[in-house]
Amino acid sequence: MDQARALAIYEELKRRFKRPELPNLFKDPFQVLVITIISQNTNDKNTLRAYANLEAKGLVDPKSILEASEEELQEALKVAGLYRNKARKLKELASMVMEEYGGDLRRILDLPLEEARAKLLALPGVGYKTADVVLLFCAGKPVIPVDTHVNRTAKRLGFVDEEAGYEEVRLSLQRYYPPEYYLDLHLLLISLGREYCKAGKPLCERCPLRTYCSYATKLAG
Repeated sequence: MDQARALAIYEELKRRFKRPELPNLFKDPFQVLVITIISQNTNDKNTLRAYANLEAKGLVDPKSILEASEEELQEALKVAGLYRNKARKLKELASMVMEEYGGDLRRILDLPLEEARAKLLALPGVGYKTADVVLLFCAGKPVIPVDTHVNRTAKRLGFVDEEAGYEEVRLSLQRYYPPEYYLDLHLLLISLGREYCKAGKPLCERCPLRTYCSYATKLAG
């Protein structure tokens, strides 16, 4: 991958896809953590339904989650599956956020990037992707979260090898693009992954990025 090709990929993504609008919940770091925990092993539709159930009960802030019974949380989360485990994780998360940060995660977001990232990763149920989503979406920090779509499209487009891990994918993308591109790039690669670059049956012959894609070139050859 060279710089010119990387920039051409970005421009084609911008031309072909409309960047989705972010829901209001992505402005609140704790709510981002809540929806990320809900989303584990479930689809977007059921994730949003479960989150709406919590929201309707006023259970999307650390204090209310801590005060709620596990049964109440489980009932709201049933539609998303693994609801007992997710209710327990939300309780653990809320407890630590209240104890360590007085219920306000923005104390973390005001820290320098690497320090803020380390503190987020120390929270229950928070991995690299979740921490990076919070840092980018809620604080505008210069980091690219790597979800399953970003991971798959970055590898197929040729930014990294197929065996690359999370950090290698993230750092490779960040080397090719300036920080002001990070949010758009993250969202546009997700759109590409959902619409064309699917996991099981990629629609390479219809994909607008096929002329730039190492994977499509390999299949065609």
